[in-house]
Amino acid sequence: MGESGITTRGVVVAGHICLDIIPGLHSCRGELSEWLLPGRLINTGPVRLSGGGCVSNTGLALHRLGESVRLIGKIGNDLFGSTLRGILEDNAPGLSDGLIVSASDPTSYTLVLSPPDVDRVFFLYPGANDTAGAADLCPAIPHPEQSGHGRLFHFGYPQLMLRMCTDNGSELIDILSNARKRGYTVSLDTAWPDPLSEKGRAPWRTILQRALPFVDLFHPSFDELLQMLGRAQTIRRFGLQLDEAGRLQTLTGMRELAGQMVEWGPAVVLLKLGGQGLYLRTTADTSRIAALPSDCDDRSAWVNRELYVPAYKVEAVGATGAGDSAIAGFLAGWNRCLQPEAALLLSAAAGACSVEAPDATSGVIPVEAIAERQAAGWSQHAPPFELSDWRSRAGGLVWISPKDPGET
Repeated sequence: MGESGITTRGVVVAGHICLDIIPGLHSCRGELSEWLLPGRLINTGPVRLSGGGCVSNTGLALHRLGESVRLIGKIGNDLFGSTLRGILEDNAPGLSDGLIVSASDPTSYTLVLSPPDVDRVFFLYPGANDTAGAADLCPAIPHPEQSGHGRLFHFGYPQLMLRMCTDNGSELIDILSNARKRGYTVSLDTAWPDPLSEKGRAPWRTILQRALPFVDLFHPSFDELLQMLGRAQTIRRFGLQLDEAGRLQTLTGMRELAGQMVEWGPAVVLLKLGGQGLYLRTTADTSRIAALPSDCDDRSAWVNRELYVPAYKVEAVGATGAGDSAIAGFLAGWNRCLQPEAALLLSAAAGACSVEAPDATSGVIPVEAIAERQAAGWSQHAPPFELSDWRSRAGGLVWISPKDPGET
């Protein structure tokens, strides 16, 4: 069913999950180094407890957008685990049914310091995520025909799960290939590990080369991708132009960078550019798109596309989970058979809604409400770089590469 007859088919979301502990820091102004000092007493506001990690963030965002979801992650049989299950059940009964409860591993948690006007700092305890492997997760993946969970499987944050990082990603490959064999379109999101940790030092370029042949939709952030491929060498190889803060100055080299990822396997590559927006590149192989498991009548509009959308304007409260919500918006658009332009705008809108709340997902609203907000003239930021040879559609909402066949 297409855009004129939208239906939801469900998404299975698996991977990293934790409890987010977010103290209210609205009175803490200035740089972290100015107030986070040894021996200092800091007055805070009320603490917010929320689900964290891909499973909770992307899963709950999909639920709030209006999709049915099955959440698969490993937690402990402890207080934090009970709290996390309760948070999921408060959103909808049954949302915690797919979680794997370990009798011996504690639940992961993240202390999120997110003061105004300062980038977030995370203190992460990995807990049960570090012991989660294919033997835990694969048996929990339902067949697409079961329980109306559709044909879309999303896995997130392998960089924060120890067993996904070892043996050149063999456990990750087992999970992705298992989902592929069961008839799913396979989606993969990434995270930013501590570069000094064992996970951060894993051979992520090699792991990607081995894992991406089993991935259809790939959603790294630009910074995460640079880190995984080798930042300095990737910037040089593709001629990327960044400012001193690491932000893109132009889209020069992005086509080639995303094209490299497409060559390694995915049909669709969505690069999250933070506050600079979203960039999309898809395969030129018509048969690759046509072979994707799908209930949609026609995916031909996804062949050989290169698009960019700026971020929507919002009053930001917290950036926790914005990327996860953006991915949820994109997956909802894919699941609802939207065209690439509409799916990309839904992605940007869901991410923008997320930052209007202090936690990862409570700001996200149903797809229909987002559509009303867009129709009412929700404005976007101007593109942060020169796009003189690109063409805009719908008053500048979507920018289309001169190499995109939609312009021929």
